[in-house]
Amino acid sequence: MASPRHELLRSRDLRAALMALGDIAEAADSSAHFAQAGVQALSRLVPSELTTLSRCDLRTGKRIVVGTAQVSVGVDERAAFDRHFHEHPLVRYHAVERGAFAHRISDSMSQARFRETALYNDYYRRVGLSHALALPVCMDGRELVSFVLNRQGQDFSDCELALLDSVRRPLARLFDRAHATERASPALDNEALARLGLTRRESEVLQWVAAGKTDKDVATLLECSPRTVHKHLQRIYAKLGVETRTAAVMRALGR
Repeated sequence: MASPRHELLRSRDLRAALMALGDIAEAADSSAHFAQAGVQALSRLVPSELTTLSRCDLRTGKRIVVGTAQVSVGVDERAAFDRHFHEHPLVRYHAVERGAFAHRISDSMSQARFRETALYNDYYRRVGLSHALALPVCMDGRELVSFVLNRQGQDFSDCELALLDSVRRPLARLFDRAHATERASPALDNEALARLGLTRRESEVLQWVAAGKTDKDVATLLECSPRTVHKHLQRIYAKLGVETRTAAVMRALGR
């Protein structure tokens, strides 16, 4: 189904959208690379102070966020966002109401009403942002994956929403393709990893390694540094009595 705003687009807008998709497709050989290329390309297509790809577990509210930003979001601000996750207008629109298109907070409530919410005062006001929109690329009832763009000052226009909607379906296909390797990778059982002496964090690292991720990819997904991932791997090798990534995965699989 086409976006209700598609008639607002001009030929130069569509050329810009195609260029953005080309940049993402060229780099999207994994979900981590898809996220990194996506936030870079979309922030050029529609300017924002903070652009992220957010993967949200709708049952727990746990999020994996990859982004490029001119805005610094600290630990306290992230915790404040998580407290209000399920009441967020964009989460409610895409996860509860099952809206398929790009959606602004201002499409759900007025700016004046939004400024009265705890979400705004605990998070958006503190990080210096006023407007946000989300573009969903995966909604399966358990997980919500969206590109989220944030701004201070002027709200996003109808034309900008139409521009994002024009790339929504191709982005969803690129995400599925990038995610296919992880879905097809051998599953590592958490209980088995715990019996082998691995901590929860070490188990997470090894699971991403089994999905074919590099240290840099794992660092992005777990929001830590590649150096920290390398240290986790060294401890994993010592506990499993191996010396390589492949051997660690095979040992965890009982092979």
